[in-house]
Order: sequence, then C-alpha cells, then structure tokens
Amino acid sequence: MAKLPPRLSPEEKKRVVATAWEDMPPYPKVQLEHSIGPGELVALMKRELTPAAYKLWAAKGKTAKKPTVKAKWPYGK
Repeated sequence: MAKLPPRLSPEEKKRVVATAWEDMPPYPKVQLEHSIGPGELVALMKRELTPAAYKLWAAKGKTAKKPTVKAKWPYGK
C-alpha cells in the first residue's frame, strides 16, 4: 500500500512537483530537498497532475538510467 501524500501548502506542492519533474530519477533529489519518500512522492504526483501528465512523468522516470556502481577491489578492477 502506498503512503499517504504529505500535507503541504500550495507553494510547497509546486516546488516538489517542479523538482520531481525536472530531475530523472527524481526520488533522491526530492528526498534530500523536501524530505518526501518515493511512496509519498508518487501519491502526491498522482493527486496533483492530470492522468496523462502523471503517466508521462512515470514513463520518463522508468527510462532514466540509474547510476552505475563501480566494482571494488578485490572483486573487480
């Protein structure tokens, strides 16, 4: 079950949505700046965006490349 979206003022909601929209993947930056976890962010975006915009945002986030993890010695070079 997804977490409930946090109660934020309209200005805070606009800033969170803008941060989540411009950054892919959005979760680390939103969590650092606004202290909102991934489940809460998804619930907030579903509530604040239109269904078409939410689908576009979710698809954009799924295609974002995750940072690579470098192998550590002694298991890789």
